[in-house]
Amino acid sequence: MDKTPDLESAGEQQVAWIMTPYQAPVLDRDGNTFGTTAALLGDEAEDIFHGLAVKPHTGGKLVELASANVVRITTLAVHTDLSAEAAAGLPLYREERWYHLGRGGLFRKRPEWRDG
Repeated sequence: MDKTPDLESAGEQQVAWIMTPYQAPVLDRDGNTFGTTAALLGDEAEDIFHGLAVKPHTGGKLVELASANVVRITTLAVHTDLSAEAAAGLPLYREERWYHLGRGGLFRKRPEWRDG
């Protein structure tokens, strides 16, 4: 796992979940990068954040990071409370519907969520 440079000295600022940078590093609790953001999981209209789909650095399929494990989201990275072992054991993400975001990322919505 790669150690991310000192983000605070690089001008890191906290942002709302809907502004999560696309392909931003996702960090374990020790500051090591274990993947990059691939998609948001949530309901934009209701402002409910469910988590993120993450592309692991080890390759393979997307995994799901629950919002409960996200400590903060910044302009440069997503910080989690996961140990390296827990990050390596995240569950695979189930393919759902994709929505494009204006900032170049993707927004996923579970089919069981009703359209408002």
